[in-house]
Amino acid sequence: MAANESMPLNMTKGVTDVSQRVFELHMIIFYICVAIGLVVFGAMFWAIWHHRQSKGAKPADFHESTKVEILWTLIPFVILIVMAVPATQTLLAMEDTSKPDMTVQVTGSQWKWHYRYFDQDVEFYSLLATSSAQIANKREKRDNYLLEVDRPLVLPVGQKVRFLITSQDVIHSWWVPDFAVKKDANPGFINEAWTKIDKPGIYRGQCAELCGKDHGFMPIVVIAKAQADYDEWLATTRVTQQQAREEEQRLLDMEMGMDELMTLGETVYNTRCAMCHQVNGQGLPGAFPGLAGQGVSIDPAAKLEHISIVVHGRNGTAMQAFGPQLSLKELAAVITYERNAWGNNTGETVQAAEVQAVMDGQDL
Repeated sequence: MAANESMPLNMTKGVTDVSQRVFELHMIIFYICVAIGLVVFGAMFWAIWHHRQSKGAKPADFHESTKVEILWTLIPFVILIVMAVPATQTLLAMEDTSKPDMTVQVTGSQWKWHYRYFDQDVEFYSLLATSSAQIANKREKRDNYLLEVDRPLVLPVGQKVRFLITSQDVIHSWWVPDFAVKKDANPGFINEAWTKIDKPGIYRGQCAELCGKDHGFMPIVVIAKAQADYDEWLATTRVTQQQAREEEQRLLDMEMGMDELMTLGETVYNTRCAMCHQVNGQGLPGAFPGLAGQGVSIDPAAKLEHISIVVHGRNGTAMQAFGPQLSLKELAAVITYERNAWGNNTGETVQAAEVQAVMDGQDL
């Protein structure tokens, strides 16, 4: 087995019981196929060699053999039964999501993952952490190039985790080879999968369904922790997110300055928006509209419409609703940045209270 682990073209054994069963099934089927190949080709080459014309062999004169036909039908049938039994057992184990210890909802969208821990009041988005400079070959690529995220999914070892997998837009696929989990995320549907990780570690995967131009920039990172470490992380994360929600409410009574908003807005834009609208705001003709030099109107209705598009998205287009994805401060900052960058010099700021008003339906 150690030799198999060093073979880069072979399957990974993984860190779950199911992944190891899948690996063992793969090896069983592989060896059966090798044995069949040796027998078939061995018989064929033996027949060619011993019945060659130079040896004076004469072709046999017969039309058919009922016994041979029964034999070559029965043998493959038995082989398929032998292969089907362990395959069915493994498949049933892979699909058995009953009696989970915890449940995580996984939602794909272009081009990120959202994780929500049921009954824990914890949820977050997980985005690619590889910098655009590395992608553009301006900086040296790190070992985990395109396989690193800002917020990994954290799970406990030794617990059965059920995944409810869906999508907000197009079809994605949540795939972590070490878990032997690969399940499509379909909009409007929920698919189930599960895992039970044997040992702590960092495990990486990717979206395995072609989902748009940045399909290759949609990695998955799972950190498996011992139960005590996981409990500590969960408690800390829960408190941090609660504090962030409280800070959001305090922010409604504050007014941020232009410099603060522009600085944060540029960071948010480059992280969340530049992949479509480009860093220079020029967009991609025919796909994503440009934002630069648009002569953004200072009319109050136009400002509210701008906020609404960022918060709610735009139906029928690739423009997502960023209201659920960003904080009020980040939303106010990125909209302010868009309204004052690349020649869009409105001189106006957008404050958190204005964004909240749009979220509450006081937009148009």
